[in-house]
Amino acid sequence: MSRLFSALRHVVTGTWRALDFTRRAILNGLLLLVILAVAWAILRPGPAPLAPMTTFVLDLKGPVREQFSGSARDNALRQARGQDLSQTRLRDVLYALDAAGRDPAIARVLVLTDDFAGAGPATLNELAAALTRVRAAGKPVWAWAQEYTQASYFVAAHADQVYVDPMGGVQIEGYGGHRTYFREAFDRFGISAHVLRAGAFKSAGETWVASGPSPETLQAERTVLDAIWGLYTGGVEAARKLPPGTLAALVEALPERLAQVKGDSAALALQHKLVDALKTRSEMQALLIAAGAADEEGKRLRQVGLGEYLGRNPAQRRDAVVGVVVAEGGIRDGDAPPGAIGGDSTAALIKRARENERIKALVLRVDSPGGSAFASELVRRELALTRAAGKPVVVSMGDLAASGGYWISMAADEVIADPATITGSIGVITMFPGFSEAMGKVGLRTGGYSTTWLAGAADPTRPLDPRLAQVIQAGVDRTYADFTAKAAAARKRTQPEIDAVAQGRIWTGAQAKENGLVDRLGSFNDAVAAAARLAKLAEGSWQLGFIEVEPGRLDQLVLMLASRLGVSLDAASEAGGEGAELLALARTLLPPGLEGELGGLLRHAAAGRPGAPLAHCLCGVP
Repeated sequence: MSRLFSALRHVVTGTWRALDFTRRAILNGLLLLVILAVAWAILRPGPAPLAPMTTFVLDLKGPVREQFSGSARDNALRQARGQDLSQTRLRDVLYALDAAGRDPAIARVLVLTDDFAGAGPATLNELAAALTRVRAAGKPVWAWAQEYTQASYFVAAHADQVYVDPMGGVQIEGYGGHRTYFREAFDRFGISAHVLRAGAFKSAGETWVASGPSPETLQAERTVLDAIWGLYTGGVEAARKLPPGTLAALVEALPERLAQVKGDSAALALQHKLVDALKTRSEMQALLIAAGAADEEGKRLRQVGLGEYLGRNPAQRRDAVVGVVVAEGGIRDGDAPPGAIGGDSTAALIKRARENERIKALVLRVDSPGGSAFASELVRRELALTRAAGKPVVVSMGDLAASGGYWISMAADEVIADPATITGSIGVITMFPGFSEAMGKVGLRTGGYSTTWLAGAADPTRPLDPRLAQVIQAGVDRTYADFTAKAAAARKRTQPEIDAVAQGRIWTGAQAKENGLVDRLGSFNDAVAAAARLAKLAEGSWQLGFIEVEPGRLDQLVLMLASRLGVSLDAASEAGGEGAELLALARTLLPPGLEGELGGLLRHAAAGRPGAPLAHCLCGVP
């Protein structure tokens, strides 16, 4: 028996030692691979210089955003594996195009838009202006696509030559759309949507409490969308040297015009000079090689893409910095990842810029429909402190700077908007749901004891007490008064003057300039130049620096390795939705599809405390 036990112990001990040896060998091997990868990334020579007559291929992927969404680690690993990101960062495109305009090795720029998911009108203007600068530098710009959408065509129209596949075309339809209004459906299912507001034009939440758009909503949208459509058509017609009114006339008579060419959309685009020629992909490749240069094998175009080109052109380090804080997405209390604005986290970025001695001026790049009024005020206060510390602050408005997006823009030395920016919407609203009637329909009841009527009064499972509505409305009115007072002080006008153009009404950037809500019209580059000028920085003595959330140590390692491979990435992530429990209840009471709209109501209600004032605008361009 003792011999058997001894033999068994010997076998178990030997097996354990073998497993332990294998584990250590695997871990040590992995560690060695990481060390070798780091050493290779640091010590390997840089890429060979670009050969002359190289074509810079700008292949726009996904939506063009101010910041990447998704984790920095995942994005870096995707590009390290040679995989494309499903999004493009605006600053990267602008930087690369300006560099290409100066680069003697770049012969031309080719713009591809088949995977372009679109962008707002102000972003499209930025892209078009960057292509115009390349052309002004003497570099031809060509564009090709299988088919152009309205957004992609605006970019392509600013090229010297525009090509499309013979099976494609140009799809231009204008701006606008119809929302779904849920009042009658909510009544049927016993759901209450409580919307309290200050501002006759404040339409956020209207879809939940009405059966159709109000006259004020239609008036505001007509004014803004007609103006943006005019900017679009005017921009295309000027770039393509077409008579004014060409696009509007083509859309109006589209059925007849399309019938004349037997339904051939590409032929229609060529006939009306929207494109210069019809080319297949292989024909386009041959044309580019004939006009430029082939690669070493003589079979493909000599080219460089966006990611590789950025890696070849790192920013030069200089002592002085014009800092940029990106304020993109909805505004929420607390912390938020890139792609959203957190009252605490975005304020912390501004504070970091203020306390950095190398940063001499700050640009706040705003692309936001707003959100929490309290969080918006935290960001505005930090900007005010930055100005008080002697550092100039310039606001650059992108596609959206409305409601809370306008609130955070009120503590600046200068506010610069794109003509197509949607801004204003100076108004306040609060929204929260009620489910007491819906619960009754399925036999659910609530009950309990409270020492005062206010305890638990905001519980969505209870009917709304009129006294609570009165209390909340008072807070909304007070916040609106505060909003307009701050805007009046920032714009050096009286509160009644601001109130006349406020009331929750949206404006384009050009209309905001006419109404005194912004200082001037211009691009992101104009805002950067203004900040440098206000800080009295000599030309060529400063660099641009983006102040963003710092990645963790592992992310930093991955980013370092990726940057050596020519990758430029930021830390970003997406936050989960709010109101999950109530949304789950809603799904049991609503038919498929309706819970998505109700989810929006719950998320807006959850942006702050129940009944907290929101400076939010549902005003994106459809």
